[in-house]
Amino acid sequence: MSVRVRRVYDPPEPEDGVRVLVDRLWPRGVSKEAARVDEWPKGLTPSTELRRWYHAGEGTFEEFARRYEAELAEPGAREPLDHVRDLVGRGPVTLLTAAKSPEQSHTAVLVRLLEADRH
Repeated sequence: MSVRVRRVYDPPEPEDGVRVLVDRLWPRGVSKEAARVDEWPKGLTPSTELRRWYHAGEGTFEEFARRYEAELAEPGAREPLDHVRDLVGRGPVTLLTAAKSPEQSHTAVLVRLLEADRH
């Protein structure tokens, strides 16, 4: 698999390939040097409203994923998403996040979309 998810707090590994931070805000306590982020497409991240709605516990992950996919279909998100798709087509890509549970965050939605493109 050429797309993987790691926490930005974990040290970089040689097999990471292109390291893409997929959070809107820079993670606390991590220097830019330590994070070794290659790309930071903020337009690919969930809107502030959607992020706050989800973190407030107002909906399920499935509803969050549906709303986030709708945001990704909007013109402003297409370009950064296409760019990451292009990166994936060229080699390994690691999506970096500060989320404590990446499998229940927007990164899981991104991986699903990027992997679906490969099939």
